[in-house]
Amino acid sequence: MVDRTVLAHPVFTGVSTGHLAGLVDELARPWTASAEGRRFQARGGSRKRAPGAGARYRLVFVDRLLATLIHLRHDLPHSVLGVLFGVDRSTVTRAIGEIRRLLAARGFAVPDRPGLRLRTLEDAFAYAQAEGVELRLDATEVQVRRPAAGRGSRRAFVSGKKKQNTMKATVVADAKGRTLWTDALRPGRMHDVTAARAAGITSCFRHFGLVEVLLDNDYLGLGRDHPGQAITPPRKPRPGALPGRFEQWERDRHNHSSDRITVEHSLADHKRWKQLLRWTHRRDRLPDTYRAIAALVSDRGTTA
Repeated sequence: MVDRTVLAHPVFTGVSTGHLAGLVDELARPWTASAEGRRFQARGGSRKRAPGAGARYRLVFVDRLLATLIHLRHDLPHSVLGVLFGVDRSTVTRAIGEIRRLLAARGFAVPDRPGLRLRTLEDAFAYAQAEGVELRLDATEVQVRRPAAGRGSRRAFVSGKKKQNTMKATVVADAKGRTLWTDALRPGRMHDVTAARAAGITSCFRHFGLVEVLLDNDYLGLGRDHPGQAITPPRKPRPGALPGRFEQWERDRHNHSSDRITVEHSLADHKRWKQLLRWTHRRDRLPDTYRAIAALVSDRGTTA
């Protein structure tokens, strides 16, 4: 058997030992409450024996958290994790499903605000307006398996940009590339602007009029509808414009790209977790997986 202290190493989990200890303290109580709720439903009422009686968990909470982090970081099969932890594959499958939901529901860390989490796009905009933060927004795609033949939604996942079956995530970051929010993933065929509008960005611009968001050329429609808030790259001068106008456009375009590049760094941090390189599991589990990983990445930037 592998020593648990070895499996808790950052090389396996993707998080520091201090971060892991914080996750244990944060998630132990919600996991216990969830487990008690399932037992209450199974037996149809309150427990009849004293606390502590009955069968023991073969995979305790800390091991469940370790197995989930290793699975997210390295995409090890459940059967391999079962061998490492000395349990059946089905036990690992149930444990990962439980912990992944808890990680996805945590929300995103706020820089220099311990204990405060952002869970919705409105939360991110409210934080940006209160703190005077300029946001960056972009979308990224994760390749998924092609839906089975004959399904009506089969074409919905074919990305026009990637020419693959993908699901798309919209991500908001700050000037230092710290993840502040990500939405529920949508089929890859959906345009970036449509995905942002479906997430509710139009109402956020309307209610938080002081927030500025840097965007790329895929969001020109938002720049047209919300001038001064949705800031897109400057438009290229028409042919025949003065040479000085082209030089100014190049400088403005470069400055905008340099300011917006931090959200690309945030997306790259997410893709360092192997499960987001290519998703080979059920598509309905990808949204929780992406939000869980993005939340873990956001924790590392709280003191940056």
